[in-house]
Amino acid sequence: MEILYSDQEIVVCVKPVGLDSESEVPAALKEMLCGEVFTLHRLDKNVGGVMVYARTKAAAAALSRAIQEGAMVKEYVAKVHGTPPENGDWEDLLWKDSKQNKVFVVKRMRGGVKKARLEFVRLTAAEESLVRIRLHTGRSHQIRVQFASRGYPLVGDHKYGARDSSPAPMLFSCKLSFPYRGKTLQFEAKPDWM
Repeated sequence: MEILYSDQEIVVCVKPVGLDSESEVPAALKEMLCGEVFTLHRLDKNVGGVMVYARTKAAAAALSRAIQEGAMVKEYVAKVHGTPPENGDWEDLLWKDSKQNKVFVVKRMRGGVKKARLEFVRLTAAEESLVRIRLHTGRSHQIRVQFASRGYPLVGDHKYGARDSSPAPMLFSCKLSFPYRGKTLQFEAKPDWM
């Protein structure tokens, strides 16, 4: 696992596709760094990219506060079927069916429904287009559902309508920035399919 930054309080890494961000990645980091590792945010097991973990309880509390206040900015790249608009700011209401582990766009607010917002810019236009996405809310499967609901399922995302042979959704956490010790730290990486 590639480590982009590490000190006594935090570690920033590139999570590989196939590892669980809440158990397997922290376990691997604990082994590499010899010490506690606290999960702050998550990525689906079949998605890779830049993540930050805390190494102390104080750092975990500070970074959790930054996430709650919207001070942690997460950007992603995705390869989608079709050609979405050049850019967009999408807001939807999402409901998660926990039994199916599937999320749906719904029309009205009710129990368990959460607001979801993202902005995107299309990078390339073709049968399979590249988009760069900034999340404003971190809902389960949010990017996958919001694009699929508009007819642009992610390449490899068979759960949400893709009909291709790619083994996993082409989605990658490419940039993470957050406040730390009075500065804003920023980390970037690219997927191997870009």
